[in-house]
Amino acid sequence: MGSHPHTRKPDLPTPATTAGREGLTALLARPERALVALDFDGTLAEIVPDPEQARAHPDAVAALAALAPRVASVAVITGRPAGVAVRYGGFAGVDGLQHLVVLGHYGAERWDAVSGTVQAPEPPPGVAAARAELPGFLDALGAWHGTWIEEKGRAVAVHTRRADDPQALFDTLRTPLAELAARHGLITEPGRYVVELRPPGMDKGVALASYVREVGAESVLYAGDDLGDLPAFAAVEKLRSDGVPGLLVCSGSTEVPELAERGDLVVPGPGGVVALLAALAAQ
Repeated sequence: MGSHPHTRKPDLPTPATTAGREGLTALLARPERALVALDFDGTLAEIVPDPEQARAHPDAVAALAALAPRVASVAVITGRPAGVAVRYGGFAGVDGLQHLVVLGHYGAERWDAVSGTVQAPEPPPGVAAARAELPGFLDALGAWHGTWIEEKGRAVAVHTRRADDPQALFDTLRTPLAELAARHGLITEPGRYVVELRPPGMDKGVALASYVREVGAESVLYAGDDLGDLPAFAAVEKLRSDGVPGLLVCSGSTEVPELAERGDLVVPGPGGVVALLAALAAQ
């Protein structure tokens, strides 16, 4: 609260829903009991054709470092391996990020800023078996050109973003990949021009609900951009029905209208998410 006439806090956007406004009010009233949870790709980092080139928005780390000491915890919940998200996010060794955790592989892995280490169980055998089968499987479907296989340790993903018609190829592959996954005891998670094959029982909703209990959060903000974030949206809706206020933020994407329809607040992509985090920190 500076007395200088030109210093003013950045404006916080107003959520479009009553539940969202209640969630924001609760977060601002007792920030030390609030959990701020965020997806990585498409939320803190722009979506790029090659996922290995994804990096956090240039202002993301500064906004997180300003916000993290003021809240109970900041959690990045991602389908990526925890260590990869930490590297691409630039989260390691940053002052102010002691309250940050990265829940990788939908919570199966965990990196804590305090220890700087990743805790991870052994990868399930079905993932390696499905991965070994994928090249021949895609070739037999005539889909080898235009697809790209991403190794994720505890999961494997098939991307179609580089194809001539990414949506058509994605639509063609969804059912066959689901059948391949089922043969190996896996499930599929469709996203923006990507189908991920992974073990059942891991999703962002399970990871978020478990972490809310762990930190004893009394309010929750969750921001995401893709279909894989819908379980986390559902977890926040469940928490709200149990009396824990929550705010759902959609990192604006025309590619996934389902999220925008369920969000309390739609912001224009990672730049909008980062601006929101910075505005929260300033409050």
